[in-house]
Amino acid sequence: MPRLSGLQRDALSLYRKCLRACRLKPADTRANFYIFMRREFEKNRELNKKDFGTIEFLLRKGARQLETYESPGVTNIAV
Repeated sequence: MPRLSGLQRDALSLYRKCLRACRLKPADTRANFYIFMRREFEKNRELNKKDFGTIEFLLRKGARQLETYESPGVTNIAV
């Protein structure tokens, strides 16, 4: 397995945190959170690995979104 860069590790860490957060949502709406999260990551899959500024921005944006959606008051998400 190749070594991952710091940004790649950060992206994987954010992805795992999102998966864990999805598991805490109500069972009937959990699939919506998985779909939304997956789409957000797939949107940027083809991003150039050398575009550090954009990647860092997207990681910060994703962390803010995760913080919002982790809130117990958020029980569903539009997909």
